[in-house]
Amino acid sequence: MKLLEPGHLIDGFEIMACVHAGGMAHIYEVRYAADAQGQRRDPGFPMAMKIPRMTAGDGAENIISFEVECQIMPTLSGPHVPRFVASGDLTRLPYLVMEYVPGQTLTHWVEADDFTPFESVAQIGAALAHAVHSLHRQNVCHLDLKPANVLVKPDGAVVLLDFGLSCHAHYPDLLAEEMRKAVGSPVWIAPEQVVGVRGDLRSDIFAIGVILYEWVTHEWPFGAPQTAGGLRQRLWMDPQPPRQRRAEVPQWLQEIILRCLEPEAAQRYPSASHLAFDLSHPDQVTVTERGRRTQGTGFKTHFKRWFKAAGMHYLPSPLPAQQIDEVPIVMVALPHTDVSDATLYSLREATQRSLGIRPGARLVCVTVISPSATSSTESHKSETHVHRQHLSRMKQWAQPLDLRDHQMSCHVLEAGDVAEALLRYAEGNEVSMIIMGAATHGLHMQRFVATVPIKVAMGAPCTVILVKQALPFEHWT
Repeated sequence: MKLLEPGHLIDGFEIMACVHAGGMAHIYEVRYAADAQGQRRDPGFPMAMKIPRMTAGDGAENIISFEVECQIMPTLSGPHVPRFVASGDLTRLPYLVMEYVPGQTLTHWVEADDFTPFESVAQIGAALAHAVHSLHRQNVCHLDLKPANVLVKPDGAVVLLDFGLSCHAHYPDLLAEEMRKAVGSPVWIAPEQVVGVRGDLRSDIFAIGVILYEWVTHEWPFGAPQTAGGLRQRLWMDPQPPRQRRAEVPQWLQEIILRCLEPEAAQRYPSASHLAFDLSHPDQVTVTERGRRTQGTGFKTHFKRWFKAAGMHYLPSPLPAQQIDEVPIVMVALPHTDVSDATLYSLREATQRSLGIRPGARLVCVTVISPSATSSTESHKSETHVHRQHLSRMKQWAQPLDLRDHQMSCHVLEAGDVAEALLRYAEGNEVSMIIMGAATHGLHMQRFVATVPIKVAMGAPCTVILVKQALPFEHWT
């Protein structure tokens, strides 16, 4: 379809200017057309219209993917996707009107001549993981994540674009029904997508790993294969370690990237929230041989993986929201003053029960201290000493826990309002469950004055378990 001129009217929308003319679609700035009295509706935000290319040489996937996007966009909500406005009749004139979000795509940073500081890579990478997690919670897998489809707003927030290859667990997968080949961009496509498995949220985590790899090395981890055989190689091969290409890449960042790029989905991060957590807390990343590696995987290992992949049976993916619920981030709030042994014991027992039925869940131990506890210290060294004391105490509390199938990290927060600090931390880190002690003193006053547990329970964005203290007879002294 040829470019439309400014002033052209389509179903009550007025074309203003073309902002993108791509191989798959044209995108225009639009506004509501004026009525007979010259008045225009104001949606409260700028709008853009997307019209797919439909020339004789274009493949069927263009119109199918556009149909998928028109199907999925109205179901999405939240700050990480453009707001849906309207869509046109596919048999007459297909178009999609949505919010026009200002910002630059991630391509601006990834393809820049200079390397981005690692702290900025982690910060924007965490924002991307949070956006993807929000999508997965709505039972949608993007399946076409790449720098051009990630918009970074001026405030650093991330908005995801282009849902033409996406899969919604509650809608028919039109691409899987119509196409008989791997669907996705060759550079970023996940191994399971190559063999036709769509709807696994860990496919998006693989794509984030490819983006981070390219960002810190300026190289694609698997090149740009054009054949089915070239794509299938990623079922058993992993890329050269980023530190082999660029020695200054920190070990914690390589650990994160290579975990995202594991050939088997089960070896990657179980959800985007876990990935966001590591990118937000690099000091808490457990560095293994994977993060220290400076040489590529040997032939023997690749051959074993090839043999395993040849006989592997890929199963349909469960609902993304269900996968997220199975591997939550569990936060336990540990008080550091006025706490009894019975309360600490009861918190540990409740935590163990919660982790025991959720293999792969992440445990986050948090304590909140008053700023005065460190502001009165004489030096930075003594301030660090205060934090280390609390970190050591939390690790000692967690020692009896069985954490073989779990990652754990400890965090000391400084705040005057304990409840607000816990709520802010839980929301910012996609915490799915908070475990904390119930208030055991001043019970008669709780009708009039809300305690910290009550404030957290009322304002939490997730499940809250309030634990009453109970110490078994054999622990009495």
